[in-house]
Amino acid sequence: MHSGHAPRLLACSALLALVALASGTRPAYAAPPRHDDAAMHAFVDKLLSRMTLEEKIGQLSIMGKGADNLQTLIRNGRLGGTNGVLPDTDVLAYTRRMQKLAMQSRLKIPLWFMGDVNHGFRTIFPVPLALASTWNPQLVERVHRAAAEEATAVGVDWTFSPMVDITRDPRWGRGVEGSGEDPYLGAAMARAQIRGFQGTNLAASDTMMATAKHFVGYGAAQGGRDYNAAHIPQDQLEDVYLPPFRAAVKAGVGAIMPSLTTLNGIPATADGALLNGLLRKRWDFQGLIVSDFDAIPELTLHGVTANDAEAARMALEAGVDIDLHGGTYLKQLPALVRSGKIPMRVLDRAVRRVLEAKYRLGLFDDPYRYDDAARARRVTRSPAHRALAREAAAQSMVLLKNAHGLLPLQRDARIAVIGPLARDRATMLGQMPAAGRVQDVTPILTGLRQQATHADHVRFAQGVPVRGGNDAGIADAVRTARAADVAVLVLGESHDLFGEGLSRSRIGLPGRQLELAKAVIATGTPTVAVLINGRPLAIPWLHDHADAILEAWVPGDAAGLAVADVLFGRINPSGKLPMTFPRDVGQVPIFYAHTRTGRPYDDSSDLALHYSSHYVDVPNSPLYPFGYGLSYTHFDYSDLHVDRSHLRPDGVLHVRVRVRNTGIRRGADVVQLYVHDKVASRSPPLRLLKGFQRVMLAPGQSTEVTFTLRASDLAFDRGDGSWGMEPGAYDLYVGGDSTATLQSSFTLDAAR
Repeated sequence: MHSGHAPRLLACSALLALVALASGTRPAYAAPPRHDDAAMHAFVDKLLSRMTLEEKIGQLSIMGKGADNLQTLIRNGRLGGTNGVLPDTDVLAYTRRMQKLAMQSRLKIPLWFMGDVNHGFRTIFPVPLALASTWNPQLVERVHRAAAEEATAVGVDWTFSPMVDITRDPRWGRGVEGSGEDPYLGAAMARAQIRGFQGTNLAASDTMMATAKHFVGYGAAQGGRDYNAAHIPQDQLEDVYLPPFRAAVKAGVGAIMPSLTTLNGIPATADGALLNGLLRKRWDFQGLIVSDFDAIPELTLHGVTANDAEAARMALEAGVDIDLHGGTYLKQLPALVRSGKIPMRVLDRAVRRVLEAKYRLGLFDDPYRYDDAARARRVTRSPAHRALAREAAAQSMVLLKNAHGLLPLQRDARIAVIGPLARDRATMLGQMPAAGRVQDVTPILTGLRQQATHADHVRFAQGVPVRGGNDAGIADAVRTARAADVAVLVLGESHDLFGEGLSRSRIGLPGRQLELAKAVIATGTPTVAVLINGRPLAIPWLHDHADAILEAWVPGDAAGLAVADVLFGRINPSGKLPMTFPRDVGQVPIFYAHTRTGRPYDDSSDLALHYSSHYVDVPNSPLYPFGYGLSYTHFDYSDLHVDRSHLRPDGVLHVRVRVRNTGIRRGADVVQLYVHDKVASRSPPLRLLKGFQRVMLAPGQSTEVTFTLRASDLAFDRGDGSWGMEPGAYDLYVGGDSTATLQSSFTLDAAR
């Protein structure tokens, strides 16, 4: 069935066509070498000239497994692709069966198979927000490379990931799929994920096309309520929300998915200025634009079209190449094109992009190149992938508090494991775990028992459920805690409280979990809180009273193993927060890169305090700042040096700092560089992340870390609406989080 991966020669095309017609399983053409764009264009031109109107429109359509006429559409050559991420399904058998149907069509144009592969396929890694907490792009790239290897082996060649939306509102449930609040970190994670999925050769049988979503502003939904409208000023759009998408385009992402919401009153799916203008003309994006699920028919609900025919016309003319699951293109485009309401050239432009994308994936060379049962058996949940899942989970965890050095725990201690998520499997997978299975998850209780010296010294009490008012188990939890040397509270959100469509108006611990924590801590037993959650939580009481707090996010298959690795000290925690943790939901949105205001907080006198920007019932400051994370060792920063005091507009600045491990354990720290523009045409943020490096140091060891800062890195949306730098004085800050105090300065010179 497989033809190998070497490009075929055109001279063989006649023979291959005869073989294809005889077998019914090969296309009746041979694709020219994939590295030759001219040959690709010629190939697509010829194929396009042979296609009927219905076949063209079919290539612009993706329908799900449950579509009533799915197989008929495929056999008739009227569908471009269908799902490949199908839980509880033999995906390899399914994709192979559907591709065989496509090979029975007139032109035998291959299908592609797609879906959400955002933190693993069969081996489930930490969720993207957790992966962003590693601040380790190389590790994140490895994770997505592993996910691509598993997914492609069973026929999945296109993922609707990564989600690169910036969010500064933890109420929004879908923040778990992104990389947090900062555009610099978000861009770094976007590049890493795309490299992992797409590799260096998109036509390789173990790489897949990635999709950057949701373009743009989806993470700025009003009130943090999913699918709600977003209103973003131009300067914030340029400076905050667009940079990860720019990075994705520069990284060669194969597809972009517009947001299914409105941006400043216009649905992104119908925004020609955004898609054809900004994305295609200004950024020169050559890839595909695919709608979100049902986004095209939903244009009528937004009130910008009266019916599905208008919605189809508006979306296609705005630049949306592919209709995902709505079926609107299939139903409406034939009449629109025949009537002349949509010019054939507009249709052909979109079809050409689809055919070229399939060409680049190597599907015309071998429609079955992504079906490989032997490779699937070899890579799926391989020892290497399981080890990577454990490594990534441990590295993503953020130590928020460790009073009196309670952590790491002694392995021979009597441990009370308490809480509703200690034995949970499903939550550890997240809301959209692709083909992950709950039986593959190691629960946290199991992981602790496996690593403890005496498994029977690790006792369990649930205490309370995640949600609801049942507190009958608190008494048992208190008894279990009193009989232990240390209590480990496993608290947070279940999988039905975070993710798509799951926004929360309150972001504290749900149900009676806080009451459980108060009762356990009141016993006097030293207590560690392990948080399982898909968003920053407001946990001020827990911060004030628990002895230690470990943010474990949603860790994936290796949840229990990784939590035990960190709690027992096998792994020294090194994660850093990609989002600010508020003290109270009333502070939201809260983020580090805010402006100062004309009346900054000032408590020097009653009069100054009264007329400064502050709350009367909670401090302005966050509970935990962006970039924050503790370790079992300590790091000191010194000898900050800038190699020049003046930076030319085309110049480069080198910033050096010495970092020393002053503790007694080997550990990693993420060294962060922030910049503040002291005077600008727009009120400048207090500081902006402009670099980070992860360093591993032995006790007593030091190293010099060097950052390269280009003048172009200081560009922003200026007061007159133009993009560029502004001369003047700048401050630099280097340290372990966004509150770093080690400071220097430089001046950006004016252009001559």
